[in-house]
Amino acid sequence: MSDLLRAPAEIKYAEELDWLESIDDNPKPFAWRLSPKMVRLFILGPDRADGVDRQIPQKWFGDRSIVERAIVTLASDRGLLLIGDPGTGKSWLAELLSAAISRNSTLVVQGTAGTTEDQIKYSWNVSMVIAKGQSRESMIPSPIMTAMEQGSIGRFEELTRATSDVQDALISILSEKYVSVPELDHDNIVFAKPGFSVIATANSRDRGVNDLSSALKRRFNFVRIPVVSNKKSETEIIRFRTEELLRRHQIELDVPPTLLDVLLRSFADLRASAAAASSDDEKLESSLSTAEQIGVLEDAILHSNFFGDRALTARTLASSLVGSLARREPEDLAILNKYLHGVVEPRSKDEGGEWPEFLEGGRDTIATLS
Repeated sequence: MSDLLRAPAEIKYAEELDWLESIDDNPKPFAWRLSPKMVRLFILGPDRADGVDRQIPQKWFGDRSIVERAIVTLASDRGLLLIGDPGTGKSWLAELLSAAISRNSTLVVQGTAGTTEDQIKYSWNVSMVIAKGQSRESMIPSPIMTAMEQGSIGRFEELTRATSDVQDALISILSEKYVSVPELDHDNIVFAKPGFSVIATANSRDRGVNDLSSALKRRFNFVRIPVVSNKKSETEIIRFRTEELLRRHQIELDVPPTLLDVLLRSFADLRASAAAASSDDEKLESSLSTAEQIGVLEDAILHSNFFGDRALTARTLASSLVGSLARREPEDLAILNKYLHGVVEPRSKDEGGEWPEFLEGGRDTIATLS
């Protein structure tokens, strides 16, 4: 793992998955490596009723019913579509599900405006075709086709970013469970093995970009991932991700609870302001998601470690917040400046603590960027 910039979940948690597999005597659908109960346990951690005598950390923070419905969908013959706002953990949940079920979360197609049908089905090794003609050996299977052949989970990230004709290539795969290769005379059908399914993700803010056809919608079970609004859950997510960052960079630096509270309250204030705004010009371009909170905190931690006194301060946190969220100039800077004067300044006088330094750091950064 030390040789990988970011290890996939099946490598990162390999020892844990091996142990769960060794004690798993529950029925498994198809060729799943873990039973549905153990998949849930791996993702959410154990309950007392599970009777597991080992600590399994919670890896995804959300409603239990969401995870259970996702698992049940994958045990059926329907695809799973995780839909929600940016930063709600859709891709992370998809990765954990794939790692637990197939021990392979890397069979991924990334949806973009440039994604082609070849990336969903297959392409050809041109040099081999010229030398020996078209054959199964000269065919390059897509990640989805590889998942079909292995009976594994294939992933399609940002499905609505791909064009409609590319999306439609999934319809026959999800309904018929095979891909025809008309260029070949023999051995020209690739059948899906039991256990194959597709987990797709879609950003709810991309609605209207490339809407899914009704035919494709019928082949997916929709599971909506809500924005994390519970302060306790959001705190757990941020701590979990921050601890990972500190371990990966081998940084010994404490995140004071008071500063974490400042970050959480600042984002809550800015979300409330965005909800009350009458136009997009009065909102930050940022979605103010939990993922962006994590990004702000990571930026502040790294800056403190490399350029500070190896101690996180309110000034550095404010600088990271303004620098990360001010994407439009001058609109976003004006919104953040209004927040500092209208909310943070009175709070710093009333509550003291970290807020005065946070206010000063935010003002200095805005002055620098203006």
